[in-house]
Amino acid sequence: MSGLLVAAPLRIEELALRSGGLRAELVHTGMGPRRSHAAAQQLALRGTPVGFAVAGLCAAVAPSLRPGDVVLASRLETASGALELPPSVLLEQELERRGLRVHRGPIRCLDHVASARERAGLASSGAIAVDMESGWLMEWCDELPRAVLRVVVEPSGRGLRSPRVAADGLRALRSMRAAAAALDAWGRVLGARAVLRAGPRSFCAGVDRAIEIVERALERRGAPVFVRKQIVHNAHVVADLEERGAVFVDEIADVPRGATVVFSAHGVAPAVRAAAAERDLDVIDATCPLVAKVHAEARRFVERGDSVVLIGHEGHEEVEGTMGEAPGAIHLVERPEHVARLDLGPGRVSYLTQTTLAVDETEEVVSALRDRFSDVAGPPSDDICYATHNRQQALRDVARKADLVLVVGSETSSNSRRLVEVAEREHTRARLIDDERQIRLEWLEGVRTVGLTAGASAPEQLVARVVDALGELGPVTAEDLVVTRETTSFRLPKEVR
Repeated sequence: MSGLLVAAPLRIEELALRSGGLRAELVHTGMGPRRSHAAAQQLALRGTPVGFAVAGLCAAVAPSLRPGDVVLASRLETASGALELPPSVLLEQELERRGLRVHRGPIRCLDHVASARERAGLASSGAIAVDMESGWLMEWCDELPRAVLRVVVEPSGRGLRSPRVAADGLRALRSMRAAAAALDAWGRVLGARAVLRAGPRSFCAGVDRAIEIVERALERRGAPVFVRKQIVHNAHVVADLEERGAVFVDEIADVPRGATVVFSAHGVAPAVRAAAAERDLDVIDATCPLVAKVHAEARRFVERGDSVVLIGHEGHEEVEGTMGEAPGAIHLVERPEHVARLDLGPGRVSYLTQTTLAVDETEEVVSALRDRFSDVAGPPSDDICYATHNRQQALRDVARKADLVLVVGSETSSNSRRLVEVAEREHTRARLIDDERQIRLEWLEGVRTVGLTAGASAPEQLVARVVDALGELGPVTAEDLVVTRETTSFRLPKEVR
């Protein structure tokens, strides 16, 4: 049993919710404004629950709503005024995961049953549905986590006298039973939480630079500006730049001759540069200077005759670019056990690392290299970038104090995936999420302290959105745990200065 209180106006709605598995306290309040207002006054006299929801049926105003669709109210409109409701992002995602079509928008609360003709006349008001209870039932609980969940029984253009009303009603009740399980899951995780934000987090200097390069190229050259691969590994960043006119391509052959192309922050092999020159492309290089350093080291080690080992992940763009500096002469190693398989010639052995690896993971591979090759030499300075190291160190402190760690970052982001591994090494559950919509309610059961960070390619506003989504479940106390302040910045290439 959770601390959620649910009001169901009709007995049939109450039965559907119970049969769907809702274990929260459920109150049958009666139909219409008068009974709803009286029920609200009674509810206000009781002990305060952890959260409150109204669940029942509704009639559609918007033509896009079908019988069985779920409406989550963003605003309740009555003759006397309007009440804004929180977004209920996590509840919405839970409903969708259960196969329900969810619409968010205003509900007009009426004091009578509205005909199809009357509802059609409300379309211009912005309301997407109507009911007869929610506005009055919500009068008493402004400060609580709250939601209004209504299932469409009457679509736009059809009323209670439609010959399809029975089929529509059965479809609506099936959806309500399915929605009951989502509402139950939401109720079980309501309550106060602490959020510990790791610092530093989010964009590093290399990512800031790469994004600014594309933005300036669009301003000065106009759309389209082509970008080879993702400029940085984050779906939100890529989508935002696409809206502004950036076109992301996989290969240089996909770029029209003579067009502007930006190389991503992960770097490219010399063969890619040669292909761009053959097509007479206007090249702007957004390679992170720290990645460029690894490329330079690779060339130097190969030129002096070393056997070169690159520690990194096969298929990652940064790895492909570095190995492309000397195809066939650089040997990739991902894990310590791979070191035994290396078949190197006589002479000096040197190693390099992908810049976005987990520090602990890399040290294990380096140790295995030293055990096999006593004279193995590394780069003059650490290849793992300062930002990757800082974010991992900051997260260690947070993970030790948290019940769950959320890492904001895309699946394609190596440094974000490594942050998940760092938290797990501290024996703390961790999840990688693109944004707040990917948080699953089941992860939050029993969780009172959430650790939060973001990979070096994830925007800071996504962190704020996660905090806001958690705040919809109850009071949140957010605190930053900062291990260092970053002041690094990189000069822009001459083409966009």
